[in-house]
Amino acid sequence: MPHLPVLSVASELYPLVKTGGLADVAGALPGALRREGIAVSTLLPGYPTVLGGLCRAEAAHDFADLFGGPARLLSGRAKGLDLFVLDAPHLYARPGNPYLGPDGADWPDNALRFAALSFVGARLGQGLLPGYRPAAVHCHDWQAGLVPAFLHYGGGARPDTVLTVHNLAFQGVFPAELLPALGLPDRALHVDGVEFHGAIGFLKAGLRLADRITTVSPTYASEICSPEAGMGLDGLLRGRADLLTGILNGIDVDTWNPATDPHLAARYGAADPASRAANKRALQARFGLAELADAPLFGLISRLSWQKGVDLLLEALSVLLAEGGQLALLGAGDPALEAACAEAAARAPGRVGCLIGYDEGLAHLIQAGSDALLVPSRFEPCGLTQLCALRYGAVPVVARVGGLADTVIDANPAGLAAGASTGVQFAPATATALEYAIRRATSLFRDRTTWAQIQANGMAADVSWAAPARAYAVLLREVTAR
Repeated sequence: MPHLPVLSVASELYPLVKTGGLADVAGALPGALRREGIAVSTLLPGYPTVLGGLCRAEAAHDFADLFGGPARLLSGRAKGLDLFVLDAPHLYARPGNPYLGPDGADWPDNALRFAALSFVGARLGQGLLPGYRPAAVHCHDWQAGLVPAFLHYGGGARPDTVLTVHNLAFQGVFPAELLPALGLPDRALHVDGVEFHGAIGFLKAGLRLADRITTVSPTYASEICSPEAGMGLDGLLRGRADLLTGILNGIDVDTWNPATDPHLAARYGAADPASRAANKRALQARFGLAELADAPLFGLISRLSWQKGVDLLLEALSVLLAEGGQLALLGAGDPALEAACAEAAARAPGRVGCLIGYDEGLAHLIQAGSDALLVPSRFEPCGLTQLCALRYGAVPVVARVGGLADTVIDANPAGLAAGASTGVQFAPATATALEYAIRRATSLFRDRTTWAQIQANGMAADVSWAAPARAYAVLLREVTAR
């Protein structure tokens, strides 16, 4: 059977450019889908790091004027992936974060930058290049949300479209007066088009006009249909609930493999987890923590934001310390939370370590050296850190929301009796509930036999892309067979 051609449109892709889980998904899913008979090519913006990582690049098409300047569409490969790269220097030739300027604020022309990405994605879907016409376009988040709109209002033959929501909180809302600059007709500014509370909603447009909608866990798919978690889009999502599917994310189990990971002090596998002790010592040294083998070491790898519940952890920190625990925290984000985390580390030297920023290698060491990994999110579409934690034997302590609820089996009496528990869940997402979860985790940690079983269960869990890729392949074949 020939491979089904699919175009993926994404604003980031690991390892070329990454700010969050979207990049990991966009980078890992194409390889998993290929094993399911789906041939994915990915369209990316031509950021400097993307252009620098592109191999065997060839010019595929020239645009004399694309949203304010000339541009080229390049075709090439990087890290084993087939890529189209939109080389538009006036839009993307900027260092650092792909969305934020040096002042930490959104680039003022983000509407044009990602409308251009969506426009080219739509043109590719309609056969811009001789010999290439995808059966479907897979759009990721608001940055690709206008692909279905350009196809809907552009006329002519069009491929089917699937929109994946990685985080409904990020919606890409811009002033209505930008509509002509985006190349959309007046009739698009309508409740059944791109209009969202008098403005232009990129994500809203995709949710309204895509043929199918997915999000990254079944529980999150249910949650976003409610007013509490729907971020103002719950009515639209309830109206299209028959087209909404929750498919769990996976992780790249070759990159995240403690038996081969080059970032670790000692490599290990499920058969020899005792080697984790060397990584715990290395992690304690890296964060300036006391080398205490019997102290439960909690790790946190997170964007420092309200969503991620970092403020809840700071409130519960006194309980963690009273229980004899240590904390190794890696993250960046809200300046006030960054300052609060650094202050907490200064107040408890040897017990709390804090590194502001992101370091991929250190993230691996935290997974390998922590006894438990904290994910206290108020909402979490899927989450990848808890999947990595399971793989590495760091017991996840998670809020019972979204994909965290779908991927971690709580160590309650029933779960323990069945020998199925893989972590600790808590609800609601409050400091009080988190404090209780920390007490539960430290109590379990001191029962070495039970803790070892929970670790073994987690390390045996299938967190790969195999099952999610099968689900995506079924969906893509369904939508293209209509």
